Amino acid sequence: MDYDVVVAGGGPVGLMLACELRLGGARVAVLERRTEVDLTIKGGAITTPGAEALYRRGLLPAMAEVQRQAVDRFRAFIREHNGGNGDEGGGRAAGQGLGIVGHFAGIMLRADLVDHAEPGLGDAGPAAEIAFVTQQDIERMLGERAQELGVDVRRGVELTGFDADERAVTVRSGHGAVRAGWLVGCDGGRSTVRKLAGFAFPGTEPEITCHQAVVEMTGAEDLKVGWTATDTGVYAHGPMPGRVVTVEFDGPPADRDAPVTAEDLQARLRHVCGVDVTVTGVRTATRFTDHARQVTEYRRGRVLLAGDAAHVHSAFGSQGLSLGIGDAMNLGWKLAAVIAGRAPEGLLDTYTRERHPVGAQVLDWTRSQVAAMRPDPRSRALRAIVSDLAGTVAGTTYLTARLNGAGVRYALADAHPLTGRSVPDLELAGAGRLADHLHAGRALLLDLTDDPELRALAARYTGRVDTLTARCPSRPELAAVLVRPDGFTAWAADAGAPTRAAGLAEALEEWFAVPEGAVTPG
Repeated sequence: MDYDVVVAGGGPVGLMLACELRLGGARVAVLERRTEVDLTIKGGAITTPGAEALYRRGLLPAMAEVQRQAVDRFRAFIREHNGGNGDEGGGRAAGQGLGIVGHFAGIMLRADLVDHAEPGLGDAGPAAEIAFVTQQDIERMLGERAQELGVDVRRGVELTGFDADERAVTVRSGHGAVRAGWLVGCDGGRSTVRKLAGFAFPGTEPEITCHQAVVEMTGAEDLKVGWTATDTGVYAHGPMPGRVVTVEFDGPPADRDAPVTAEDLQARLRHVCGVDVTVTGVRTATRFTDHARQVTEYRRGRVLLAGDAAHVHSAFGSQGLSLGIGDAMNLGWKLAAVIAGRAPEGLLDTYTRERHPVGAQVLDWTRSQVAAMRPDPRSRALRAIVSDLAGTVAGTTYLTARLNGAGVRYALADAHPLTGRSVPDLELAGAGRLADHLHAGRALLLDLTDDPELRALAARYTGRVDTLTARCPSRPELAAVLVRPDGFTAWAADAGAPTRAAGLAEALEEWFAVPEGAVTPG
């Protein structure tokens, strides 16, 4: 074999997966047709699940710095829009960039209305403060991380075909062929890997045309900042100078790949906004629709999919980036364990079982936003009701929880409330935060009651499961937590639980036992 895994696609999802595989000891090559990071405007924010994943791998400082610069640009934009009076905190426009946790169909969700006592909210630690990090920023961070880890990233190399059998995959490109044990398609919504492998891709047809761009324009003084619904659609202005989004409900574009011109954007803006702006230049622009599709399975033999290759949907809510990073986190440690002989191949079946429902939820989330954006009277009546709900604590908390994946819970056997959920970023006495101990990409037994029996069980899995003994004053009821490499709770127990050792032994055996007769490297 030339590699253990070939990853097709070097965007954030492909690079994240490659880094996770390297942490697990796999030899990885990434084939990316582009030679540089694509500067076309794309996802401008990341939701909490994606920020958590990057935080758990040590990238919080880099994200925080990028966000600081983004907020500075937003404040400058507000000052310019307000005529230079510097009032960044005293108006609705300013609030839509600061003190806002996201939006539903362009209806802004205020941070001060979120009840952080809701399960899954308020326990992500510093990751919950991260939002304004673009897709390009994350791709650059992960590109540097992949280089540090020794991933072979081949830019300017596009997968053109492959042949798979029961033992390996031969991947072809314009630069020759390589042979690997596995192929993972992270090559976007029009995935070549998905099409050639024959994955079924059912879903719903598009009904809208959206344009997103950063332009130079005159006459924009009457454009409202933030998201605005009009009689002809919905538009957004900001949070940076010249950034505009238009949403029209007259069907999908006749040619989605046609160049987006200044004349086209000007016509769209005037139609949706009702303001006679003049677009004098286009810095970056893209066109998208609301088609929503998802493969029925994420694996076919030795070929797997992650990110947009497995599911596509509209960009409303900025969930696509975090969804794909979550796929990579879930798959990476499992595939690396199978490759190294630390787990049976059947472990990969849990990838589809756990991630497919999460993707399906996001598709429905984006479909529901389109329904609340339509300009017809029935949809506008629905939008008014949702707007009222978003002005309440209960409504904002529910919408924020859905936006940030707080309801995601994998169906695991243990009944503890934490099991199957993203582990809280517990603050540990004298030992920092829990995420500080997850950088290496291994599982972790967090022993909060100094229990030698639990530590002895985990010691049988040395090299696969780390152990940390600490105290957590904020959660005195917790006795121990077993955290999977992807940051999800495999098992947890409260103080005084009578069967702690038995429960931990079962969880360790389920997730981290080496198959009988396996020969592992080293």
